Amino acid sequence: MAHNPEGNRKQVHYVGDSRVRADRPKLYPPDYSEFPGKTEAFIPDFLLKEWMVAAVFLVGFMTLVMSELPPLGEKADPTNTSFLPVPDWYFLFLYQLLKYKWASGPYVVIGTVILPGIAGAALLLAPWLDRSKERRPHKRPVATGLMIVTIIAICALTWAAEAEHEKQLESAPGRKPKEAKVIAADERGYQLYKQSACIKCHGDQLQGVNGPHLIGVGNKPGMSAEKIIEIMNNGRGMMPAGMFQGSKEDQKVLAEWLMKQKQK
Repeated sequence: MAHNPEGNRKQVHYVGDSRVRADRPKLYPPDYSEFPGKTEAFIPDFLLKEWMVAAVFLVGFMTLVMSELPPLGEKADPTNTSFLPVPDWYFLFLYQLLKYKWASGPYVVIGTVILPGIAGAALLLAPWLDRSKERRPHKRPVATGLMIVTIIAICALTWAAEAEHEKQLESAPGRKPKEAKVIAADERGYQLYKQSACIKCHGDQLQGVNGPHLIGVGNKPGMSAEKIIEIMNNGRGMMPAGMFQGSKEDQKVLAEWLMKQKQK
């Protein structure tokens, strides 16, 4: 009711506009209090949980660091011909990828640009490529399957690169296997080996000096006395041809002696 100074009373009528919906959606984000039991306050509840997880991770990480010292590489030495440079472990899968014929040589663009570009673009476009509202992995087979395949591929390539690097280290110049037997110096094969230029590069105990070691050469697949003679005549890698200057008979004795150098 409105008051009239003249003493007359008049009734006020309020008219509602039917064009304005009473249940129209809100234009502001809902408050966490509107979802009891499903959400929580950022401060202090959520932030405290984050700090607790971070503290547990930090303690575990520091424990591993103190209990197992991180491996360090060899000292820098420009005269060390046995050094085999490799990237850090998190790039080993790309390093291994570039060793395959379809991703190296004339196709190196595939391994260096195309494949990493596809992976990076898929990661950036993931929110638009997979717009499913489901959060359970089995409800999103495409995204889950691609992620599993990617993880398996990265782990397999990293493992292959590390295993191949270990094999290269074993045969690198100056690298002597742990379980190496002492060579008998009175054998004719060793006498021929000692008299030739072989000993300068491969060492007096086949341990390798400027060239790869020959310990266990008789165990290598595909190796034979004929193959060794062929290497002596034609060379291999950094080894020039014609290094052995003895007779063919002496060459055969040396090759057969080298084939006897096996490891259990």
